[in-house]
Amino acid sequence: MTSAILDAGDEGSVDRRSPAERMPTIKDVAELAGVATSTVSRALSKPDRVNRHTRERIEEAAAQLNYVPSSQARGLSSGRTNTVAVLVPDITNPFYFDIIRGTQHQLKAAGLTQLLVDTEESSEMELEALHKMRRSADGFILAASRLTDAQLAEVSGSQPLVTINRASANAPTVVIDTPSAMIQALEHLVSLGHQRVCYVSGPPTSWSNSRRWKIFEEDSAQRGLETHRVGPFTPKTTSGAAAADAAVRTGATACIVFNDLLAIGMLQRLRERGIRVPEDMSIVGCDDIFGADFCNPPLTTISSPIEQAGRVAVSMLLSQFNPLHGGTTRRLAVMPTHLTVRGSTGPAPGTA
Repeated sequence: MTSAILDAGDEGSVDRRSPAERMPTIKDVAELAGVATSTVSRALSKPDRVNRHTRERIEEAAAQLNYVPSSQARGLSSGRTNTVAVLVPDITNPFYFDIIRGTQHQLKAAGLTQLLVDTEESSEMELEALHKMRRSADGFILAASRLTDAQLAEVSGSQPLVTINRASANAPTVVIDTPSAMIQALEHLVSLGHQRVCYVSGPPTSWSNSRRWKIFEEDSAQRGLETHRVGPFTPKTTSGAAAADAAVRTGATACIVFNDLLAIGMLQRLRERGIRVPEDMSIVGCDDIFGADFCNPPLTTISSPIEQAGRVAVSMLLSQFNPLHGGTTRRLAVMPTHLTVRGSTGPAPGTA
């Protein structure tokens, strides 16, 4: 068994079998991808530090060879399951599609299997899944966790995990920096003459929702804007009608909405009521999900590298499993965001 597993540094050992006759090594992956072994190591353990095209070529080579990193191969004989559970609040929300794709690709390249769990926006279901899967998964990635700080502290103390969009003092975290883009969104609306702006709130248990509202409130006050807040609303298109009706009652001329699904539902309701977007009301979403640019009108929204966030979360989790070249586990990774302007925002009524 051991003679078939050679790390990049085992140059003193000679194994004359072809990759097809033995377990492939990191050197085999490097040769097939046409890169150095150190580049393969970075691509698999720290994906955000490798050019996307190079990383994809390395992942394809690893998948073609069925490459299993030596640290993972050794886990087979130590009680490890070589699986990682990814928990998301709503598997039907396109925002999580890219996170799932990013974690899937990165785990596959590391020789691990992904288990996907839909917690249905329920902290109880999330906590139950974490307790039940302790023996069936080596670690967990929690996307937009709905757990309390105390619950996160409890589970992170007993099993390796990484959170996405849910800061925790006890676990490594990948944060998508939507609050910074909230400031960009307000600057954009102010430049269009809007002075009455409404924040359409998401779930009360959402950590990112609280952060966005805090930034919205603080920045609006500095700009002297009249602000309103409506909600909370479930982040689905079906909640858009109630959200739109509530926003209209505030008298606001522009809305920044918790996520794109809710914003798309609002667009539909406003059209039914004969309220024109953007002539009568401007709408800004968040996430830039697939389909946001197909709306009528196309949705102005906050864009972020969602798939990359999934990849980085896997990298941070693997570093807790003794990755290829070791190193200190990163405690925080911040993913940049920006505002993508489309047709759902325009000049405030009476200013055009």
